Amino acid sequence: MFSALKNNKQGFTLIEVVIGLAICMILMGVTVKIFQVQRKSYSMQEQVTEMQQNIRAAMDMMVREIRMTGYDPTGAGFAGIGTNTSGLLQILADIDGNGTTTDTNEDITYLYYDTNDALYPCEIKRKTHGASFQPFAENIDGCNFLYYDNNGVATSTASSVRQIRITITGRTTKADSNYGYRYGTLTSLVIPENLNY
Repeated sequence: MFSALKNNKQGFTLIEVVIGLAICMILMGVTVKIFQVQRKSYSMQEQVTEMQQNIRAAMDMMVREIRMTGYDPTGAGFAGIGTNTSGLLQILADIDGNGTTTDTNEDITYLYYDTNDALYPCEIKRKTHGASFQPFAENIDGCNFLYYDNNGVATSTASSVRQIRITITGRTTKADSNYGYRYGTLTSLVIPENLNY
């Protein structure tokens, strides 16, 4: 009777241990793969969120400054829009009421750089009167300004501009190995009240 009890307590055989380890390794491999996929998805979603915040912040600031375009409390008679092309916008406003637009934040220019090299990456740059262009929004794949008169007809004459449509397309910082870059576009129609709409 003692020998029968002794045989039942021998433990696992070598084959059972190897099979158990193989099953554990397979489960660990599946777990690591799921973790990697989830981490990659989270990283891409984080980049998409960052890109969306970047273009929203740029659009918000541009819209606020464009709404002040043409502010002329002294009646000096300057044009609210300076240079205006599809990739460049110059806005003028007499914020401090001294009759000129030469002070800081009274003469603002936005310019889209689309060369995508180390020196000038794809970005929107901003400058104020007398200063040089500074980075404003990075990882920008496109920025377009369209100008309309008070009837909603496209115009290239600065004194006729009454509406400005801004379109900004951003992209993620890094490309996804499966899908490449992710893009997001934001468009806004701004009607500066000081341009006598």
